[in-house]
This record gives sequence, structure tokens and C-alpha cells, in this order.
Amino acid sequence: MPLKNCETWKSRPRNVSLQSMKILWLDINSSYSHSSVALPAIHAQVNGRQEWEWCVVRGTINDNPGALAAAVAEHRPDIIAATFWLFTHRMQIEVLSRAVQLLEDVKVICGGPEFLGDNESFLRSNSFVTAVIRGEGEKALPSWLDSVPDTSTWDKIEGLCWISEDGRYHDNGIARVEDFAALRYPEESRFFNWDKPFVQLETTRGCFNTCAFCVSGGEKPVRYQSLEQVAERLENICSHGIKDVRVLDRTFNYDSARACSMLDLFARYAGRMRFHLEIHPSLLSDELKNRLAELPGGLLHLEAGIQSLDQNVLTESGRKGSLTSSLAGLEYLCSLSNLQTHADLIAGLPSYSLEMLCSDIVRLMKTGVSELQIESLKVLPGTRMRAFGLKYSPLPPYEILQTPSISPSELRTAMQISRMTDLYYNSEAWQGVTRQLVCKDSGFVLDFTKHLSGLMVLDSPVSVERRGIILYEYCREHYSSLLDDLSIAWIQAGLSLKKEPAGNILKIKHLDTFLSENGLQLTVIRGQAQTSHRYYLLTGISRRIIFGYDSQTHFPAPVFMGEVV
Repeated sequence: MPLKNCETWKSRPRNVSLQSMKILWLDINSSYSHSSVALPAIHAQVNGRQEWEWCVVRGTINDNPGALAAAVAEHRPDIIAATFWLFTHRMQIEVLSRAVQLLEDVKVICGGPEFLGDNESFLRSNSFVTAVIRGEGEKALPSWLDSVPDTSTWDKIEGLCWISEDGRYHDNGIARVEDFAALRYPEESRFFNWDKPFVQLETTRGCFNTCAFCVSGGEKPVRYQSLEQVAERLENICSHGIKDVRVLDRTFNYDSARACSMLDLFARYAGRMRFHLEIHPSLLSDELKNRLAELPGGLLHLEAGIQSLDQNVLTESGRKGSLTSSLAGLEYLCSLSNLQTHADLIAGLPSYSLEMLCSDIVRLMKTGVSELQIESLKVLPGTRMRAFGLKYSPLPPYEILQTPSISPSELRTAMQISRMTDLYYNSEAWQGVTRQLVCKDSGFVLDFTKHLSGLMVLDSPVSVERRGIILYEYCREHYSSLLDDLSIAWIQAGLSLKKEPAGNILKIKHLDTFLSENGLQLTVIRGQAQTSHRYYLLTGISRRIIFGYDSQTHFPAPVFMGEVV
């Protein structure tokens, strides 16, 4: 049976010289929707080299490693190349270790973020790997491919790490592409995947910041593509029917003037494409604020780098930027109705306690971020955080296990809060009510998380309806004043009108007759009343709300909402 997500080409005889090598790229991703840009980024630089035959085997971390290894072996490659990052590391090893057993004299070259630290231990533990590249591979890998037969030249290849036949470890530092703008675009490679729900666009490389937890924390200087280059790439991307673009620039607004020009480019594609950006909220110039406010709705999804709302934590973690200006910037972004703003917090940062994390969660929810993500710290190879003396897993994804400020059990609680946040705050149906609860009682976050843990629902899928029932029952016992708002949220989510959270709801036969006979005035909240709608009145609450449903489409959620007085 052929492997899903696995691409294959016809194999060829092995009796070829290294001057006409067959290079196989093992492309393992965390899910089918994700697609690494490493292969097309590197292949684009050598496109046209007739002596090198390239092919690829694609898979995900959920595939069978033995089947993937067999698919690799069918090609009988001379070289296997693979890029590692924390969530694919184990699977890459599983596949590569099997594949080399099926092939003779194959060489394995690896790269990616996993090799930004000391690579000696990895190479000695995985002797089937010929060499690894630390840093940027667009020039380093082609240089190594040119030098494969002559190991005496490997010392000249920037970023290459390997163990020679005499057992000595060789380390050539880190590879950097000085002229980033001179690179050929990944989209020029035949291996660029246009079939995914989104594409990744890297217009700058490097980061001005010095975050000790980030692999780009020491990546200086920031290098740019010109606006003309970005415009050319966007036109190509749009021509392929792509709807979502994830801009990989570490801090999109580091250069405010350039960011404004980029936004002007993006605005040309309003209604055709949506852009995901990472923005630093403390670096919002007045010009950039005005430009953001003028953009069409739905064009941007922003990730505002927050990590912590404690200045000492940020300073110890090496993150630049004023906390005061970051909060002011975040509040401004959240006030804009034409865009969505995502914020994140990192549990396990130095000096960051569970109590501080909970306080920050409450504060961000009150601010009104569109989405809030709470992650545990990953102590990544090559980051300064590895020198902080923290206890973390020695295996990928290198999650934090304990710090002087947070215990293992508290980290577990933090991840349970993260799950609660995903289920309720990050759910369109329940975000409004969750924010109301947090504003009413800052202890809700931790108390409700403990309640969900007791129900044993945090480690399994939970439907939107089930979440609503759980929250309704919890509020009935602890926050009865919010039951009206919960009933309204339940109905707006298109859930069953026959279940308890819908409250006392009555069907109205004719809206106009009902209003006139009862001497009522209708104030429209959302939508437009139509005679063809089916109407229901929510009673038994402090407000009387009318909901209208489209009788023709039978869409489960109401398309009209109004209040009668």
C-alpha cells in the first residue's frame, strides 16, 4: 500500500559516480498542512545543476517510519538530506536509521534548528549521519555536495560539523548567508509545495532582539529583501490561488518605515489573501498605527510578542523593549476591529512563577486579545537559555521541567490552564463569556481549570456543545448572574434550543404581530429582520432577546438578533 503524503520517483541503478549524484530529501513535517520551506529554499540555489538528480520523500510525524524508510531505499540515493526541528527530530532519526540499513555507502547530511548548538554528542550517538550543518544551508549544503568525494576540503565549508575517520570532531562554526537578497526565491524550485492551505514568506532574516529562549536571539545583522522583490513574490503567490501567507520575519515592524510599505503591498491583495505577521507591540510608531487602522478588515492576523508581563522576567530572558510601551501597543492593537491580535505567554521562563502567569493571563484576557496561547518554555539547542542552569528534558522538544520559580506540578497546572484557554477563551462561542467571568473574578482561571481537571476533560477532545454545558453548570453554581449571557452565547453559537443552556425560549409565529399585540419596540443588535425568518424569544432573563433563523438555508446559528422593550 503506498504511503499517504509520500512522493516517489523511479529509482535508478547504483553504478553512478559521485559527479552525477542522486540526492534524496527526507521531508518530514509535524502535520500534513505544514510544509518545510528548507528543500525549495536550497534547491532553488542549485536549480540547473544537471549532474545532481534531486528527489523527495514526504511524510509526517504520524506516518510509519519503516514504510518511509522503505520509500527512501527504493530511490537508491547517494545522499540523503534532512532538516531537523524539535517536533520532527525523533521521526527523522527513526526513518534515517532504518534507511541506511537498506542502502550501501549512502551519505547522510542533516541541518535545521536542532543543530545550532554543540553537535558532537549527536554525531557520536548517530554514527550513520555523515555530517550536519549549523546555520543557513543555502550555500553550505551545495558547497558540501561539491566536496563530498574529498573530505580534506570540508574544513573550508562554513557551518559544517563532522567526525573524521580518526575519531576527531570537526566544527566549522555557523553558516551565514551574507547577501540574503541575492538568494533565488524558494518558489522558483519545482519542490515548492503549492498544495498546502498556506505558504511561508521570508522577506528578512535575523532579529534585532536578544531573547535567550529563541534560536534567532543572536542572529545579527537583520538582512532584507527589497520591496520590489517582495512585490514580485507576492504576485507569483497570488497567481497560484494561495489564500493565506505566513510572513516568517522575526519582527515585522523592526523597521517601521519598511513595515508601512509592506502593509501597502499587502493591502493590494485585500479580499484575495490574508497575512499572518509577528509584530513587536512596543515598536508601534504613530505612522504604523495609522496604517494598521486604515487596513481592510480580514487582511491581517497579528502575533504580538508578549511572553510575560513582568519586566524582570523579560529582562532576565534578554528580551528588549519596554513593558509599558508593549502593553500600550497591545491595547491599541486590540482596539482595532479590522484585525485580529494573538498574544502568547511562556510558562517556565526564569523567575516566572505560576501566580505571575495566572495574573498575566487574566490581564491579557481583559485586554481583549483575539487569541491567547500559553506554551511551556522549550530550552532549544544553540540558545543562551541552555546556560541558565534550568532543568529541562534532554530529548526533543526540550520542554522545561522545573525552575527555581516554578515546580513540576505547577508547570503541569500551567499546561492545564493552557488547555482550558484553548477550549474556552480561544473558542469564538465562549470567548465573550469567559472574558466576563475573568473580569468578574480573577480567580476564575485557576478555579475553573481545577474543575475541568476533576471532570477529566482536559486531555481529550471536547465538543463546543459539551464545553457550553460544563460552563453553564459551573456558572449556575458559582456565577448565576452570568447565566443570561451564557444562554445568549449558546444560542448565538447555533446550539440546540432544546437543551438547558438555551434557557426558556419560545417560538414566535409572526414577528410583527407579536410586537404590535404586546406594544413592544424592537432594537436591532445584529442582522436584518426578514419575514421569511423563523423567530424565537428568549424569556426568563433580565433582557428579552429575539433571534431570527434563515428558513431557507437552515443555518444552525441565528442570522438576526434584537432586543425588545
